[in-house]
Amino acid sequence: MVQSGFNITLGMAAGEPAAFCKDLHTVADRAEDITITSCLNCAAGEYLTEAMVTKTFKIDSWFYTPTLRALHHTGRVSYLPNCLRFAAKKRNAHRKADIFIGSACLPEPDGKFRFSLGNVYEEEIAKEAGIVILEVNPNAPRSQGQNWLHSSDVDFIIETDYPMFTIDETPATDMDRRVGQRIADLISDGDCIQIGVGGIPNAVCKELESRKNLGIHTEMMTDGIMRLMKKGAANGSRKQVDKGKAICAFSLGTRELYEFMHNNPDVLVQRGCDVNDPNVIMQNDNQVSINSTVEVDLSGQCCSESLGTMQISGAGGQSDTAIGAQQSKDGFSVIGLHSTAMAKDPVTGQKERVSKIVPTLRPGAAVTLSRNDADFIATEYGCVSLRGLTVKERAESLISIAHPEYREELRKAARELMIWI
Repeated sequence: MVQSGFNITLGMAAGEPAAFCKDLHTVADRAEDITITSCLNCAAGEYLTEAMVTKTFKIDSWFYTPTLRALHHTGRVSYLPNCLRFAAKKRNAHRKADIFIGSACLPEPDGKFRFSLGNVYEEEIAKEAGIVILEVNPNAPRSQGQNWLHSSDVDFIIETDYPMFTIDETPATDMDRRVGQRIADLISDGDCIQIGVGGIPNAVCKELESRKNLGIHTEMMTDGIMRLMKKGAANGSRKQVDKGKAICAFSLGTRELYEFMHNNPDVLVQRGCDVNDPNVIMQNDNQVSINSTVEVDLSGQCCSESLGTMQISGAGGQSDTAIGAQQSKDGFSVIGLHSTAMAKDPVTGQKERVSKIVPTLRPGAAVTLSRNDADFIATEYGCVSLRGLTVKERAESLISIAHPEYREELRKAARELMIWI
């Protein structure tokens, strides 16, 4: 089906069509200038090599992985700036997919093919694609929710039988646990949470296991959230909408997580354009958005996806969920980060510790969450609210949770920037 000049959009993350990706490079001897549009690519394939990218394939991605970072220098890999709720709508407005291909469960008697592990953009892209192909896999968990295409909307299926892609949990470090404790202290019984994956989110989830009646409305279903549900800490009983249900747009995690989601009526995989819509998020009271970032400047700008001009990941739904939570009655948003990181000195090449609370973001850094939308910021040294603060007051608050070794340096920089006049 693949022809020269085609734009092929793949399902997201563990929903990528692994068999198709494995064989995609074989078209290189007869086709050229093929664009692959993807997000958080997980499926391995020879098409993702420097030789293939240089010769045949161009990669447009909503979220970089290490594989794409390593290929960026070819000039054939480029990032698609986005708020995830608009990913499909804006991509379709620019360039519709010639082929959409994703993975799905075995068909249901009524003709539904469920996307299994995510419907962030899949349905929206497929509905406007020239050709729709699904890899049907008996190992795909049959998740519930608005996550399906009817057989009348599918042109071809590929029968497959491979294990779904999994990731192990990131162990929480002592630093993660300290930040996680600061964030968890803000969360009360009955709050509705959104949280991602990684050391800090895992630490937060661990701290929340003693809470009661938590609700879940989150972009990503994780192992940490699964454990909160299994332990009874999260039952959704106090949600205003989707009471008793955990809502997500996609899932990526362990086999245990996928087994938990299989035929589970309490976990609903919904369309990303709905899950991440601030006007939907706000409908639950006490909604809490928990995300992480790379660095924060003294005015509250958060760069969560790049090192200067170097794209390292993606915006995802950070601004979607942060804004939605703050629109919720008694809701709020938290950005958690370590106060320092190890970074390579551009001159010596040696790694050195640097502050992640900085006077200004690195030149060219992407502002993932604007200072207008930043709310609470947490490090291992504390948690501060930026609500209603002037830039001067924000600088004072953020310096108070910076690593003590860098506080005086930050104060000096603030004065030089005329933040403290």
